[in-house]
Amino acid sequence: MNKDYVLLSNEGKWGDQGDGTYVNPVLPGDYCDPDVISVGEDYYAISSTLHCSPGMAVLHSKDLVNWNVISHVVEDLTVIGPEYRYDRMNRYARGVWAGAIRFHDHQFWVYFFTPDEGLFVSTATDPAGPWEPLYHSWEIAGWDDCCPFWDDDGQGYLVATNFADNYNIYLFKLSDDGKQILHDSGVVIHQYKGSEASKLYKINGLYYIFHSEVRPRNGEEVRVVMMLRSERLYGPYEEKELIHTHGVEVDREPNQGGLVQTASGEWYFISHQGAGGYFEGRTLHLLPVTWVDGWPIIGEDTDGDGVGEMVWGGKKPIQGYPKTILTVNDDFSSPVLQSQWGWNHQPKLDTWSLTERPGYLRLHACVPSEKNDFFKISNILSQRAYRVPHNVVTAKYDLSGMVDDQEAGLCHFGQTYCTIGIHQQEGTRVLKFNHSNTIEWGPTVDTTDLWLRSIWNLHGENRYEYSLDGENFISFGEVYPLGWGPYRGDRVGVYNLNHEREQGYVDVEYFNYESGDKKV
Repeated sequence: MNKDYVLLSNEGKWGDQGDGTYVNPVLPGDYCDPDVISVGEDYYAISSTLHCSPGMAVLHSKDLVNWNVISHVVEDLTVIGPEYRYDRMNRYARGVWAGAIRFHDHQFWVYFFTPDEGLFVSTATDPAGPWEPLYHSWEIAGWDDCCPFWDDDGQGYLVATNFADNYNIYLFKLSDDGKQILHDSGVVIHQYKGSEASKLYKINGLYYIFHSEVRPRNGEEVRVVMMLRSERLYGPYEEKELIHTHGVEVDREPNQGGLVQTASGEWYFISHQGAGGYFEGRTLHLLPVTWVDGWPIIGEDTDGDGVGEMVWGGKKPIQGYPKTILTVNDDFSSPVLQSQWGWNHQPKLDTWSLTERPGYLRLHACVPSEKNDFFKISNILSQRAYRVPHNVVTAKYDLSGMVDDQEAGLCHFGQTYCTIGIHQQEGTRVLKFNHSNTIEWGPTVDTTDLWLRSIWNLHGENRYEYSLDGENFISFGEVYPLGWGPYRGDRVGVYNLNHEREQGYVDVEYFNYESGDKKV
């Protein structure tokens, strides 16, 4: 295993180090499938959100190291299709996949595929929103990883992968308004096992198609970053590897991402490390790019073979900007849900409110569409769980609106789930720990105020605590190993349901999320 990665993981370093340098990852949470552009001295990125709503996160940075979410492209996932509804919730690991962001004709454009519903387009004059309602450009299944491009003559193009048909990468022309692809113009531009993640550029008069594909390395198959280059858009293209990939345990396969040039002329590559399997998900990384003989080299060419190696940090591209605050605590004083939050699929609109009781998040209880299935609870509101040494979430609940058969509390979930909550039965409220339907009952709770806490470390070992006074916390339940899945890092949040009827509510007064360098 790469020694530098072990060191960084164990110490939990990330991002801006405050001394003019940075450490990868620049964001130690699930900001997967990034693409990036520069507009003047500002940098904008997008990150896929799959089955979480709102969809397709838009991020902003002034230095390529410190990033913050400023908007989402898709406010309501049900405009994509009915399977995202609160009473279906059938799009785990599907939904809003990798896309591309571009600035063209005085506006921002975002294109993305969902693997089941097809191609969608939206535009905005301000990347902080509002974004125009989604335009469903192409109703089709089996496509992903698209990128638009406008040539010097104004003609638009779209590159995309038909993963359902042997991972053929196609090049299409776009209509004049940029919203339709001209289907008769489709040409297969490249094909290899797993070839996707395409981005199309024109740099110094040459056309470049960035992509990744699956190739054998050291006795295993790994994702490898490649580039096609040609003097003509339709080729022929020559191909080159951009960065050596040595495997999951060494470099975690940086692949999906985009190239960006700073105002001073330097080049960088924003990527996620795409192997997955880690509780924090696919984290955001920044690598330097140098150009040699018209080819980009990602990372550092340590052995002089013209192919880069993973870089775990370096000098910040641009100095003088403050370090990212990973998580914004929420006292729910705003009438608008803050950008760090995401619903599990699309919630039922009339079952949550930030204004019914100002200063609180009110969650009305819904019956899951499938009984005893956590993943069918419509009122799950969560955010990314980060991988840093010190992680503590504390939420305060007012239980006075609870009724029989109602349950509410704090949760973690990925491929599995684990909750600590309060369950009311026959007028009595009882503490409940639930690890993937293995339940441990605790003491009765007679107070209306309840504090629930989650604490986890760099290894993803999580434990729950509760308090009846907000000061003295008592451990409850076994240690839960945070995990990945489906195609997402672990999520931490609040939930509410009624097992039998649409009655009852719970008020969340605050959700305090501490992430820092203090070891737990």
